[in-house]
Amino acid sequence: MIARAMPPYAVMCFAKGCNREAKYKIAARWSDGVTSELKTYFLSCPECLATLYQSACVKKAACRLASGESLGDPQVFEMVRGKRDRELVRRAEFECR
Repeated sequence: MIARAMPPYAVMCFAKGCNREAKYKIAARWSDGVTSELKTYFLSCPECLATLYQSACVKKAACRLASGESLGDPQVFEMVRGKRDRELVRRAEFECR
């Protein structure tokens, strides 16, 4: 049997009722003191970005952390197919508070 590569698929915006492709990742840096990663709140198209970013800020404010955990403020990253979280470019100009 020959393995075939999966064709690329569109990642859609998380906003309710939106059917546009996501271009941004709204995430915060999380750590438990040993490991760290980006905690994803939303994937967003450009049109829904401001609304979803504000929702991420509200979610972060309500988040309870365990002892030793840390969670940064939500940040906006430009999504690029095939790039890992640590390779994503931050787009701070979209982080309106």
